[in-house]
Amino acid sequence: MTSTVDTPADAPRAAPPSGLVTVARAPGWVRYALLAVGLAVAAWLPNGLYPAVAVDILCWALFAVAVDLLLGFTGLMSFGHAAFWGTSAYVTGLVAIHAGLPFPLAVLAGALAAAVLAVPIGYLAVKRTGIYFAMVTLAFAQMVYYVANEWRSVTQGENGLQGVPRALFGWDLTDDYYFYYAILPIVLLGLAAAWRIVHSPFGRVLVGIRDNPARARALGYPVHRYKLTAFVLSGFIAGLGGGLFAVGHRFVSLDVLHWTTSGKAVIVVVLGGIGTLWGGVLGAGIVVRLEDWLSFSGFEAIGLVTGGIFVLVVVLFRRGIWGSAAALARRLVARQR
Repeated sequence: MTSTVDTPADAPRAAPPSGLVTVARAPGWVRYALLAVGLAVAAWLPNGLYPAVAVDILCWALFAVAVDLLLGFTGLMSFGHAAFWGTSAYVTGLVAIHAGLPFPLAVLAGALAAAVLAVPIGYLAVKRTGIYFAMVTLAFAQMVYYVANEWRSVTQGENGLQGVPRALFGWDLTDDYYFYYAILPIVLLGLAAAWRIVHSPFGRVLVGIRDNPARARALGYPVHRYKLTAFVLSGFIAGLGGGLFAVGHRFVSLDVLHWTTSGKAVIVVVLGGIGTLWGGVLGAGIVVRLEDWLSFSGFEAIGLVTGGIFVLVVVLFRRGIWGSAAALARRLVARQR
């Protein structure tokens, strides 16, 4: 009798989430047009918005993509990613202040520190699923927050790290406008890395694990090892965003490690669309711009507005903005056929 169980080599590749399927199946000229539009918007952003806000959008876009890599493609909801965002911010600030390295090297050091921290946390956390995984990550993030608050000789406690330099081979980057274009290549590389991860065979396995971990395990895939690798990669990308955030603000406070920072990243991902990757970028732009507009309007209950929008999106657009737009595009194409 011939076995009907697929071997790892013959197993069908799991399809990526709907938003990516729509883009992947689009004609080549459509994909290149979307890429050109995205790059054009990125190049225009500091001209249409306050440059400091544009910098924040880039940083939060990286953070959101990192969370979506774990949530949308691995099925792991993390409420503790502020630990990696904040750890990288502190390490970047310390390296930039005390070593005087160019800020890209300081950011890289921070991202590597975040990835190293993600190894033991991920090793313990990926053995749990669902709400238990979320609570484990949250607990570890609160431990990191406590260490940063108490280790005042290094982190300066509640005073934070002040005067983080923007050194880059003697170039004057004190103006946020020029700093935006200095960090844009780093952000694009981070986004490209995330895109490559989810479109690689490794990314296909992650989607298979997300959809049916028992089947993936039966096919011979080391599920925990794959989850841990995804967790570390997500921590590294989140660290890139956190390091750039520290240099962009030239200040690092305990807020970067607070649990609300993790919660905000999850809101950004859900708003843009879970499992769409680029939805996190769109969600970051909307949330950061909305918060900036509300703060300048003198409105204090910003969380009330963002929370209300979050509820509306969950109720009306369960796939998020990007995911709903992709679903609409698929229906329109199907009707034309």
